[in-house]
Amino acid sequence: MERLKTNKRKIHRKITAISAIPLLITIVSGTIYSILQPLGVDAFWLIKWHTGNFGIINLQPFYSIFLGIASITSIISGVKLLQKES
Repeated sequence: MERLKTNKRKIHRKITAISAIPLLITIVSGTIYSILQPLGVDAFWLIKWHTGNFGIINLQPFYSIFLGIASITSIISGVKLLQKES
């Protein structure tokens, strides 16, 4: 039983590690852009980062889908860890 719990934790750690960096980029770029816009600073490159266009690598077609699936999967795996074993 304890081994199953350990496997669930390993899976959750891997999922969150994979999704943490893109989520952090999206949060930080959106926040900084929102702060700079009222100040009259046009930092359009932040919006590009926010939507997954990183210059050489353009992930825009599936970036938001990945973020959504990774977030939902992280939440579900975290909730599964909180549930009591029967």
